[in-house]
Amino acid sequence: MEPLEDVRPPLWRRLAWSVPWLVFQVFPVLDLVGTPRPLAARLVIAVALIAFTGAYLSVLGRFARPTGVRPDFVVVVVLALALSAGLGTSYAGLWIYVSAAAAASLPHRLVWPVTGAATLASLVVIVSWQDWTSLFLPVLCPLTAATLWGTRHLIVVNAELREAREELARNAVAEERLRFARDLHDLLGHSLSLIALKSELARRLAGADPVRAAAEMADVETAARRALAEVRDAVSGYRQVNCAQALAEARAALSGAGISFRGPERVPVLPGPVDATLGWVVREATTNVLRHSGARRVVVTLTEDGVSATLTVTDDGRGPAEDTAPGSGLLGLRERTTAVDGTLTGGGAEGGGYRLAATVPLVPAQVTA
Repeated sequence: MEPLEDVRPPLWRRLAWSVPWLVFQVFPVLDLVGTPRPLAARLVIAVALIAFTGAYLSVLGRFARPTGVRPDFVVVVVLALALSAGLGTSYAGLWIYVSAAAAASLPHRLVWPVTGAATLASLVVIVSWQDWTSLFLPVLCPLTAATLWGTRHLIVVNAELREAREELARNAVAEERLRFARDLHDLLGHSLSLIALKSELARRLAGADPVRAAAEMADVETAARRALAEVRDAVSGYRQVNCAQALAEARAALSGAGISFRGPERVPVLPGPVDATLGWVVREATTNVLRHSGARRVVVTLTEDGVSATLTVTDDGRGPAEDTAPGSGLLGLRERTTAVDGTLTGGGAEGGGYRLAATVPLVPAQVTA
């Protein structure tokens, strides 16, 4: 989390907020000027007021950053106590500054106890000196503290909101990068596997059957152009795979590799996200069969019962190795199916080979409070 001190208003603005509150200094200043006292006493009082004001501004410089009780805050309290107790109600207003300083800098648990103590101290001074015209001063202590505390709360909330917005933006960028990487892996993995397979076949046929070799190379060219178009679509964010298209591509790719393919007789109409997810499952399964399985036969089944759709891809190849972790393609598929509240399972098929199954609900799950 970004430190609060880095998101607070600049120092000059925090100090500017404290200037209007200095209006209450008019009472002690008038007392200093108008009350006959020895010159030495006036100088001492003037120095104390200047020190009080400097300490108060120092505390406000830490506005909205709770640091506990610091020396400058102690100076504010001690001088307010000494001046008001010794010189009368003209200095009782200094407790308003104590309340403001507490609300601006102390931890929340201390703000209101200190404010209450400052209010009581101001009231005691007024009662002791029997200056009933100054009874408004104790009322201003909690009002001032509430104003500063509310401003401080708004600063903290705004900082948290800004941090939340930045976090959402970072998450959106990370999610888009993940989507882009996953799409490129699934698109290029399938296309490049098909290109490599047909190129190898064309090389074998080049001498024995030039016509067939030329046909295979034409398929390579078509696959390469299609892969380029798909990558462009992925970059633009418009790439949409559907199950029927993926099944047709799988039939062509596997048949070209000499692998028997049997798919569903019809593809039911599915919601867009479900259709796209199952299409990616077919593509990744086809890619894995071409790359790793050594299979001679692949069977794809697709069923839906009005509640969910289940797609299963089974081959008769080597099956999963016991010490092999799932590849990035299967991890990407699991993320895709999880995103639509579905499940993906994969493992050895009965009788040998590999079985990959995805079940996706046709209606998004309802979130209950």
